[in-house]
Amino acid sequence: MTYRIASCSCGQLSAKVSGEPIRVSVCHCHACQRRTGSVFGAQARFAREAVEISGEGTAYVRVGDEGGRARFTFCPVCGATVYFAAEGREDSIVIPVGAFAESSFPPPTFSVYEERMHPWVSLPEDIEHMA
Repeated sequence: MTYRIASCSCGQLSAKVSGEPIRVSVCHCHACQRRTGSVFGAQARFAREAVEISGEGTAYVRVGDEGGRARFTFCPVCGATVYFAAEGREDSIVIPVGAFAESSFPPPTFSVYEERMHPWVSLPEDIEHMA
C-alpha cells in the first residue's frame, strides 16, 4: 500500500493518505489562482476513508464561480491549505498537490476553467480538457 503525507508549511496540520488518488487535476479559475498565489491550483482527490487528518485546522467556505461551495481547511499557524471538500462530494477529500512536496507525485489528468488559463502555461498533451 502506498502512503503519502501532505502537510502545511510548519507541520502542525497534516493528512496521511493511503493508495493512489482518484484523480489529479489542475484548475485555472480565478479563485484557485488567488488561493494558491499561482497561475492555477493543482489538487488530488482521495476517498475520505483513505485520509487521516492530524492537527488543528481552521475552515473557510468558498462559493465558486458556478455557485458550488467548498470547505477549505488551513493551518491557523502558518496559513497553508492542507485539504478541502466540495459540497455534495463529502465522500472525498481534495489535497493540494504541493502539500505533498513530492516531485514524483502523479501528473494531472484533468484541467478545468481553461478559458482563464495564462497563455504561457503548458499542460501534458494527453490531459482531459474542460473549458
